[in-house]
Amino acid sequence: MLTVKSIPAFKDNYIWLIQNPDNHCVVVDPGDATPVLEAIEKDNLILDAILITHHHHDHVGGISELKRRFPATKVVGPNDEPIPGITRPVEDGDQVDIFGERFMVLSVPGHTLGHVAYVGDEKLFCGDTLFSAGCGRIFEGTPAQMFNSLQKIASLPDETNIYCAHEYTAGNLAFALVAEQDNAHLQRYRDQVNRLRANGQSTLPTTLSNEKLINPFLRCDQPSIKRSVADKAYDSSDIETFAALRRWKDEF
Repeated sequence: MLTVKSIPAFKDNYIWLIQNPDNHCVVVDPGDATPVLEAIEKDNLILDAILITHHHHDHVGGISELKRRFPATKVVGPNDEPIPGITRPVEDGDQVDIFGERFMVLSVPGHTLGHVAYVGDEKLFCGDTLFSAGCGRIFEGTPAQMFNSLQKIASLPDETNIYCAHEYTAGNLAFALVAEQDNAHLQRYRDQVNRLRANGQSTLPTTLSNEKLINPFLRCDQPSIKRSVADKAYDSSDIETFAALRRWKDEF
């Protein structure tokens, strides 16, 4: 299996660095080139490729400088988003080889219309679609699109490791514990997260099996979540439950 390291950036971003034993690497969503170059130089790595999930600046801002330093680097990203420097545009169902491991491209619109994720080697790089105990804001898509994107992720194997792009877990848990107050899994996870953050440690990656137990946005079929949004939802469908939950979180 591939080695993955986190590179903190900005206030709460994670740039993910995927490394093979021969000191070659791939980075995911490099919003800032500086910490990536520091990590590369520290371990004497060669940058082979950049994977992009969507067009927001905190995910693409480092592309040009990384390409300047490593001109042969391939840049893989969604084919219908305004991202400069893409050398291989991809869409749903395409495959990307990373050091001998095959990663599938998943279309996951909602946060942005062209957002993609990459899944392989029991790993999911999902950008701003899914967070631990939360999900991304819906800036360009519709609630139905985001709900369906999350359902697509939920259909992956439970052992999938989820590499989100932000350290939002503690804040997401504050909302999740209001949305589902009697969830014992959530209460235990909160204590675990509090210990990690108190020691300056990351809460990521998480696992899909964990998220199915604690993430309200993956639990819209549960009576406990439906009861929480009953006064905010227009009907009792899972999609409307999700939409009401997302509206509530936006105002939380």
